[in-house]
Amino acid sequence: MRVFITGTSSGLGSALARLYAARGATLGLAARNAPALEALRASLPTQSRIYPLDVRDAAALGAAASDFISRYGVPDLVIANAGVSVGTDPARAEDLQVFRDVMDTNVAGVANTLQPFIAPMRNSGAGVLAGIASVAGYRGLPGAGAYSASKAAAIAYLESLRVELHGSGLSVVTVSPGYIATPMTARNPYRMPFILTADEAATRIARLIDRRRSYAVIPWQMAVVARVLRLLPNPAYDRLFAKAPRKPRLDE
Repeated sequence: MRVFITGTSSGLGSALARLYAARGATLGLAARNAPALEALRASLPTQSRIYPLDVRDAAALGAAASDFISRYGVPDLVIANAGVSVGTDPARAEDLQVFRDVMDTNVAGVANTLQPFIAPMRNSGAGVLAGIASVAGYRGLPGAGAYSASKAAAIAYLESLRVELHGSGLSVVTVSPGYIATPMTARNPYRMPFILTADEAATRIARLIDRRRSYAVIPWQMAVVARVLRLLPNPAYDRLFAKAPRKPRLDE
């Protein structure tokens, strides 16, 4: 099995890499933190190659995809996992750049990751393209406008891709986790219900990929919460969340 994963320097991406390595997969590991990537590669029991890059850089991902395919063949699975989460204040001009950075990473980064693999995998007639979204994409959360918008866009993009590739032999899997205990959530100054460890989240995501689930929320409790929130009328939702705790901005 050949697997290419982004965002593997820590958290969920690292856990996914360890899980697939335990299955004997040959891995392509991409992230911005080169030392962390090298440490992960050294700890894995299977063959792997690291690609220090930023998923906002489409050319770098294209080069990484070409290198991986030339060395190991067309992957069986590509996981667009890299993402960032940071609070933003819509009244502050300086946060507009933060908003763009979040959108570029969480939306364009997904497209940049999957695009160079689509044609080779379609030609092979098999494989899975998976994207990690979030339940935050169900409704706009106060203080998380950039993150909520990016994950809603990622969900829509992956659905479009799934329809686009229908009948090609490729499956597109979208997973929207709730809270996962990672460095990204460590700064959250509020209670995070139904939080999963990175290893548990990786195990559940791998099961969904094995089953070619087109869309799923993990854990199931967050799926229930997300459905209820989506059904709430706007006035009720606004009253409920207007004073909800906000994710910290970068300088907080």
